[in-house]
Amino acid sequence: MSSATSAGKALPGDPPGGRRAIAVWGIGVAVYFVAVIFRTSLGVAGLDAADRFHVNASALSTFSILQLLVYAGMQIPVGLLVDRLGTKKVLGIGVVLFTVGQVGFAFSPSYGMALASRALLGCGDAMTFISVLRLGSRWFPARRGPMVAQLAGLVGMAGNLVSTLVLARLLHGIGWTAAFAGSALAGVVVLVLLLLFLKDHPEGHEPEPMPHQGAAYVRRQIALSWREPGTRLGLWVHFTTQFPAMVFLLLWGMPFLVEAQGLSRGTAGGLLTLVVLSNMAVGLVYGQVIARHHAARLPLALGTVGATAALWAATLAYPADRAPMWLLVVLCTVLGACGPASMIGFDFARPANPPERQGTASGITNMGGFIASMTTLFAIGVLLDATGDDYTVAFSSVFVLQVLGVTQILRLRRRAARRERERLVASRVETVHVPV
Repeated sequence: MSSATSAGKALPGDPPGGRRAIAVWGIGVAVYFVAVIFRTSLGVAGLDAADRFHVNASALSTFSILQLLVYAGMQIPVGLLVDRLGTKKVLGIGVVLFTVGQVGFAFSPSYGMALASRALLGCGDAMTFISVLRLGSRWFPARRGPMVAQLAGLVGMAGNLVSTLVLARLLHGIGWTAAFAGSALAGVVVLVLLLLFLKDHPEGHEPEPMPHQGAAYVRRQIALSWREPGTRLGLWVHFTTQFPAMVFLLLWGMPFLVEAQGLSRGTAGGLLTLVVLSNMAVGLVYGQVIARHHAARLPLALGTVGATAALWAATLAYPADRAPMWLLVVLCTVLGACGPASMIGFDFARPANPPERQGTASGITNMGGFIASMTTLFAIGVLLDATGDDYTVAFSSVFVLQVLGVTQILRLRRRAARRERERLVASRVETVHVPV
């Protein structure tokens, strides 16, 4: 981030922001909101899915693993598509795909068809967040970047809240098919809004046209983005911070709380809701802190990892058969900080890359947490089957990935900081020499 940004001053060529920006960006965020509802819908339906398709823990985890595998694998292609085609086209394709996937999941008569539907959903979901980040950078001044990104993440967590509170009740009230098919109507609504009102950028702020340069250009975009230490640091921050809460909310939180901790589904749902509410509150705080104190990025990220590891260790190692409710409440509250902390990864990648590589760099960063989540989902499922549903052993896999991620963060932090200082100096020179 440039010195002008840090000081809260407008940079030359910055978009104006304002009410129009909020309205257009709000449509993009609404698309992301619906995508998160669909993405996390399996989290409240995991036990029902196991009964419906007659599968064990490993097969159940395959639903989320495949969805995240598609999501993670699509991040770099989506980043390139956003850089090339713009936000509106990519978001439109994404809405169609994740809506069709949700409808397919509602009517799937078999495990194989349900898997295909979740893969399609993951493909559409993959096109949303990177597009929303690009939309924010096109419509708001650069100094608003950290807060705009955190607000987008906050709205996404509100989608998780809808899954936890609304979809769970619909599922047990009107049944599997009606609940999932009915929720798909939200995809139709946001598609109409997107087609009618969304614009890629404000008037007078059109990006430079990008010539078609083929595969060599694509490889160069990826290579240049990856070469920046800030991009790699962003990926590892995202990798290390996001996955504990993602795994908990996406699939294994409900079974852990019900089967291992002996809670009712209602109480377990309340704790999942607490994770989401905590995420929304912490997101506002982290966004404000980082916007004012850029040096707080790494301490916040590492502090979140440390607190998460400590609470999981305390919960899994608790001497009694079940952890007390107060400890589960604290654990879920701390898990709520994982999402906002993962957004810090983009605040390392964004200033490390020029505007024409923002989508590609964001795609690389966004792969981190989903690769970690996918790996942990698989490990937990396999360990549960291998140990006879020993959740203590299965959830201990969280610590392995946290150690790996922290090691990489510490390795890259100095190089990324040095490179960012160099870009700050260059930005000052460019700002001074921009003609009035």
